[in-house]
Amino acid sequence: MTTAVLAVVFGLALLVWSADRFVEGAAATAGHFGMPPLLIGMVVIGFGTSAPEMVVSALAASQGNPGLALGNAYGSNIANIALVLGLTAVISPIAVQSQVLRKELPMLAAITALAAFQLIDDDISRVDASVLLAVFAVFMGWSVWQGTRQKADSLATEFERELEVHALPLGRAVMWLLVGLLVLIASSRLLVWGAVDIARALGVSDLIIGLTIVAIGTSLPELASSIIATRRGEHDLALGNVIGSNMFNTLAVVGIAGVISPMAVGPEVLSRDMVVMSLLTLSLFVFSYGFRGSGRINRIEGALLLSCFIGYTSYLAVTIFGA
Repeated sequence: MTTAVLAVVFGLALLVWSADRFVEGAAATAGHFGMPPLLIGMVVIGFGTSAPEMVVSALAASQGNPGLALGNAYGSNIANIALVLGLTAVISPIAVQSQVLRKELPMLAAITALAAFQLIDDDISRVDASVLLAVFAVFMGWSVWQGTRQKADSLATEFERELEVHALPLGRAVMWLLVGLLVLIASSRLLVWGAVDIARALGVSDLIIGLTIVAIGTSLPELASSIIATRRGEHDLALGNVIGSNMFNTLAVVGIAGVISPMAVGPEVLSRDMVVMSLLTLSLFVFSYGFRGSGRINRIEGALLLSCFIGYTSYLAVTIFGA
């Protein structure tokens, strides 16, 4: 089991590093070809920040471990809201001004409701997965339309500032794009192998390992980028990273995994994990939407989100070590 633990540790470290390089290279390459900053942020960076979950879940499903794929997706969503935004807001309250994000928040709530509905029969079939991918295609079309149409938005300004900070020559941008992608795939294979081995050694389901170790690890890029963004005053960017990542996880990550291998889902996923994910998504909508003006996640709300993450993860930890 020592080898498996080392595989997970090194796999996660390489995954975080490669995801960062991949996103930076992809965004810089898109910028060189004249893509609008908002479009780069919503589509290119959206794909990039969810790339670890996509690759890990696709590999897990193809290797006969769909529980790991589903746990990674839903666990990452929970970690993104409760850990990433919770800790970020405790460090620096998050003010929400972007009109694009105000449109995405109810969309995320509706997508989460769709995901919950699909779990009622304790199964994610290929038809369910295809529906998720079809909705994802519609969302991508809307994102492209917004990215090319909406110019005057605070989120676009923050994306433009980030692209200037991380400007790269075209050759180096393409190099990091390719290197990041290759290392991302290799580290994902290492991580999946280690995670499955640990699950077998501890006698717990790969779902639990996906919800904890793998989910937290694949959410580390969002955590780092959100903290850095808020310290620079780029609050919309911090929230946008999480909203985009959760949409990609719920639609594309679960959809891809489900098409590869239909998943029989235990009832605890709906009664435990989906309930937590849905309540956190609803809380995010209430805190951030700003029904009477600009939305804001203050330190108290951030602490509440963070305490939810600690409580949920502690419960799962008891499940692991009490098995």
